[in-house]
This record gives sequence, C-alpha cells and structure tokens, in this order.
Amino acid sequence: MLATTHWGQLVLSGIGLTVIGIVICGVAGMMKEKELIAGKADKVDNNEYRFGLGLLVAIISGILSACFNFGIEAGKTMANTANTVWMATHHGQGNFLFRNNVVYVVILWGGLTTNFIWCMMLNARNKTFSDYTDRKTPLLKNYIFSALAGTTWFLQFFFYGMGESKLGNGASSWILHMAFIILVANVWGLLLREWKGVSRKAIVTVIVGIATIIISVIVVGYGNSIK
Repeated sequence: MLATTHWGQLVLSGIGLTVIGIVICGVAGMMKEKELIAGKADKVDNNEYRFGLGLLVAIISGILSACFNFGIEAGKTMANTANTVWMATHHGQGNFLFRNNVVYVVILWGGLTTNFIWCMMLNARNKTFSDYTDRKTPLLKNYIFSALAGTTWFLQFFFYGMGESKLGNGASSWILHMAFIILVANVWGLLLREWKGVSRKAIVTVIVGIATIIISVIVVGYGNSIK
C-alpha cells in the first residue's frame, strides 16, 4: 500500500532520508570519538572494545526494538474495542488519543517480567537484596529518582501513542519516534558542548545529519497529511 500510493511513496522517501540522517550522525560520532581519543596525552588501551560484537548487538537491539511497534500494530483490535466501549459509555464521543494505552498494558507486561526475573537473578547471584533496605544509602532519593526515571521512560510511549493515533500509520510513526531520539540526543550534545575540541568537519557532519533528519520528519509528516 505504501509503495503504490503517492502519500505512501512520500512516507517511504522520508523513512529513507531518516536512515541517511542517522547514518550521517553515526559517522560524525565516530569522527568525534577518534579525534577526542587522539587528542589525549595518555591513550587508554580498551581491551573490551569489540567492533564486530558491538555491531551485532546494535543490529539485534534495533530489530528487537521494532518489535514494540509490531505489538502496537497487533493490538489495534484491542485498542479499537476499548475506544468502542468508551464511546458506548460517553454518549458516542471517541477517545482515540489514548486508545494505545490499553495495548501498553499487555506489551509492557513482557518487559516487566523479563526485567524482574533478570534483576532477581542478579540480586541472588551478587547477594545484593539488602541494598533495597540499606539505610547507609539515600534510600528515599534513590526510590524517588528510580520512579521518576521509570515514569519519564513511559511518557515517551504515552505521547507516542497520542501521536500515532493521529498519524494512523505505524511504520512512519515508529521511525519518527526513533529519529527524534537521535535528533534530540545530538542537539543536546551540541548545546552541552560535548563536541568541544573536535574539528569543524565533524561538527558540520553532525549538523548535516541533524538537518537531514529534520527534513525527513517534514517529508513523512506531509506524506501522512495527504493520505
């Protein structure tokens, strides 16, 4: 459907631009790392560096990350049913903005289960269960910041669900979500002067990558607007 319609072709073109922008930002990051390491007087030999292993983990992580969106797409029937029930109890007024929250309940249970089991295994292996009640540490602050971090992490999907309900296209919605992660991270890096000391070429490269991602967002948004 995407490849056979004008709006779909625009969306696919925007997705292609997004990938190009991410690659450019990645190249800029590699340039930055090499230049900063070369500028250090005491070079540290990192024996843990494995390019092949890192690339493999990155690819697997990217594929598994996309599975979250597959879950949202598979849960469309559940989301629509929830919206129908809402309409039946609120005089026919729909609530499409928050319908994806119903699907999150099921999807995030999987993440909770795997993370909980793995954390419990690590606690048992390292004998660190007592850390949860160790009064020598700032327990209240630790729990508050942990809860804040978890809430902030969930909010990305909360607002993503609102946007996706408006776009009505899971493929373009997810790529925009991923693109903004790269976009915001690189912009913050520039604002916080993380690129201080690198060459002009590296800075120009990352700016070109950011600009490419911004253009891709516009193209995808326009494609969806004429759907």
